[in-house]
Amino acid sequence: MKKGLLLFALLWLLGTGGQAQTELTWRQLADVEFELQYLKEYDARFMVPVFGKSIQAYDGKEVSITGYIIPLDSANTMFVLSKNPYASCFFCGGAGQETIVELWLKPEAIRRYKLDQRLTFKGVFQLNDTDIDHFNYILKDAEPEKAAK
Repeated sequence: MKKGLLLFALLWLLGTGGQAQTELTWRQLADVEFELQYLKEYDARFMVPVFGKSIQAYDGKEVSITGYIIPLDSANTMFVLSKNPYASCFFCGGAGQETIVELWLKPEAIRRYKLDQRLTFKGVFQLNDTDIDHFNYILKDAEPEKAAK
């Protein structure tokens, strides 16, 4: 029995390229606190994220996450994935910075998406606590995975 399970696990790993993809949840992304810091280059104070240990474990790993897509430009090249629909996303006053993931789409994944279309994207997860021109969470090489439930 043990040999059969071991063989099955080995074959499954070989079939998936040996890389398991993790599905992140919005609850996991809430493992962050913010502290006010003065940034000399901007001569201003900003809320800078301090990520918890549990979310740090996903930095640089391939993950998937499901949410509502929000286009940020009319050319359909910049997108975020939100825990909430547009009307209650963080920049509309209904949630916080931890409820948004910046999508850096693969070139073949850039297309017109419908506002609030619920999708699952996969890509390489990156924490951002230094570049205030980008969101705290970034999904690099992102592409849609499947229709969300």
